[in-house]
Amino acid sequence: MFSAFVNTLKIPELRQRIFFTFGLIFVCRIIAEIPTPGIDAVALREYVARLQGGAGGLFGLFDLFSGGALRRCAVGALGIMPYISASIILQLLTAVIPSLEKLAREGETGRQKITQYGRYLAVLLCIIQGYAMAVTLENPEVFGITSKIVTSPGLGFRLLTVLTMTTGTIMLMWLGEQITERGIGNGVSLIITVNIISRLPTALRAAYDMFRPHGGVAQFTVFHLVGMLAMFFLVTAGVVAMTQAQRKIPVQFAKRVVGRRVYGGQTTFMPLRVNYSGVMPIIFAQAILMFPAKMLALVPLSPFKYLAAQLSTQTPLYLFLYGLLIMFFSYFWVATQFNPVQIADDLKRHGGYVPGIRPGKPTAEFLDRTMTRITLAGAIFLTLIAIIPSVMYRQFGIPWMVSSFFGGTSLLIIVGVLLDTMRQIEAHLVTRHYDGFLKRGRLRGRR
Repeated sequence: MFSAFVNTLKIPELRQRIFFTFGLIFVCRIIAEIPTPGIDAVALREYVARLQGGAGGLFGLFDLFSGGALRRCAVGALGIMPYISASIILQLLTAVIPSLEKLAREGETGRQKITQYGRYLAVLLCIIQGYAMAVTLENPEVFGITSKIVTSPGLGFRLLTVLTMTTGTIMLMWLGEQITERGIGNGVSLIITVNIISRLPTALRAAYDMFRPHGGVAQFTVFHLVGMLAMFFLVTAGVVAMTQAQRKIPVQFAKRVVGRRVYGGQTTFMPLRVNYSGVMPIIFAQAILMFPAKMLALVPLSPFKYLAAQLSTQTPLYLFLYGLLIMFFSYFWVATQFNPVQIADDLKRHGGYVPGIRPGKPTAEFLDRTMTRITLAGAIFLTLIAIIPSVMYRQFGIPWMVSSFFGGTSLLIIVGVLLDTMRQIEAHLVTRHYDGFLKRGRLRGRR
């Protein structure tokens, strides 16, 4: 594997792509550090600490994807999330709006049109979110903070904040597309991954403080360290295995005679991924669970206050509902994005069939039944991975900055994106007759 990394620098085109990608990632990190004008940094830290609370939550997720820019209220505070949200919305609408579905099936031209719609929607979301953030910063007393965060509140600050943050997100979108076209691919995903990894030094510092004696007594011992390392490798190996796990459905294509040529007759397989929904169920579950606790806390009655406290992050009731929602959205995402009828029709049109299954409706029913079964395994795995950081934080007292790297969205995104990136680099190496990262076999991406 080490020789494969060395060989990447021997290919001029690949070396240029790698250095180009590193350069643009450096620019992305600069955008995440430049502060928005008119903000008091000291008061902002108090505001963020009060808003984020102990751990996790939707605010923590957005701050994770922005690489800490949201916590600093930087130019790139909105990060790439508006673009991701716009892409998710269009993906879901494609499954229910016939015109968008028809556009998606028109090949590259249709996909480019949908991507253009996604950019317009992302700009609209940036304007809405930027204005909402400006108004929230002008009124910190809602969260019990008496310090003044905005030095000069008013319409000027709101317009400046909207313009600044919208420009930052558009810049990140453009950089992501440049990395995809002229770099090593997966531009938007790489930006998110680098933003997550940017928290690693802070996490290592927190882990070091865990084992440092306080008052002559250390809270954690070397046995805890060995256990945490073993757990990290086991969880990472499980995420890698589940990310690449797939059910191979054999497909046989009948022979067709067109003129003097014979087409088809070969046997291939259709890969159905076990974790088809990826990290989306976790994001949806966190977004939905944020609102009930916030709304119940505003009701001035003790039963509602008690229920709001029970629904706060990391409580047993929260984790139970969190797991149920992840299971639900795993099936919801498959139901909206996986179309067995369309796949069965395409196979029948091209002369393909699953051995032992009749073409048409029986094939669609078989694919739907198979996908339902393997989705159950993927949903259970996703639920376990999602709650591991919360259990480590709540039950064992491990700092959230450390436990968040033992599962959840952080580990799933890092593993998935790195596997895809290594697969693309390996494709460049194999094309030029170099060995890949593995002596036997090939790396499989998430697709």
